[in-house]
Amino acid sequence: MNMAELLAESTPLPDKAARYVDDTYVQETVDQLGAAGIEAADFARRYSLLLLKPDAIVARAVEPTLRWLRDNGFRVVAARVCPVDRHLVRALWYFAWNIASPERRRLADLLIEISDALVLVVSADDAPLPTSVRLTAAKGPTDPAKRQPGELRYLLGRYSYLLNLVHSPDDPADVLREFSIYFDAGTRERILREIAADTDRGAEAAAHAAELYARTPARDFGRAAATRRLVAEIGEVPDDFDPDDDDHCAALLRRAWATGRGIDAWSAVVLGSLVLPMRNGGRQQTLPPVSAHDWLEARP
Repeated sequence: MNMAELLAESTPLPDKAARYVDDTYVQETVDQLGAAGIEAADFARRYSLLLLKPDAIVARAVEPTLRWLRDNGFRVVAARVCPVDRHLVRALWYFAWNIASPERRRLADLLIEISDALVLVVSADDAPLPTSVRLTAAKGPTDPAKRQPGELRYLLGRYSYLLNLVHSPDDPADVLREFSIYFDAGTRERILREIAADTDRGAEAAAHAAELYARTPARDFGRAAATRRLVAEIGEVPDDFDPDDDDHCAALLRRAWATGRGIDAWSAVVLGSLVLPMRNGGRQQTLPPVSAHDWLEARP
């Protein structure tokens, strides 16, 4: 199977398959799997990745996530702490962030200052859907208003569009790409050995979480606490400032950024995610998300 055939089998989106043929991250994963004697299509179908973002660490969301995975037929087969920077964020969402507003990008860059992340490699019970497609459907949508009981994001908390705590690849093609975004060649080699051992690594994931918690304070996700702290730090606010008014709070943040004033990153992320625009209107996403329905419809 050549690269084009592999990708055509790994996503229901022809445009994604065409773009990923020349993607460096995809090529790195496929080349390394081939050298290890692992069939790339099988690997991409059987495994997925779950990123617990810095907001998940702040929320102490790892243990609830591990329980949810176990209760929903997923098993952790590898776990790693993943340093996060602005380049990793843009690599992950390269084909989607063309619709992100400048404010959302700025808030995302502030969020990565809060903590490293945790990446889980997961497998699932045999099913007609690839693990990535099944996990993405089960974790719930980005929009808090659309989440349903039983979904992972619903369980973890209905915070905001930006503070959604977890990310997973949509389909097997994204698994191939994201595996090399998160991990360098040496780490990938060690993870492949761990996967081959077929051992549950949930305890290791919990130990990594404890390390991250030890150096990352838990914080309040509430708007009121974030606004109070920012008002105290910024000081001179208009007499008619209303902490419940979105426009007033957006102006507060923009004024602080324009003057270069140092403010608490977490409070800025919490408030900004609620009052600043998340999308750049008028642009279409480069590659749309993939749903379980899309996958099933594309199968012969």
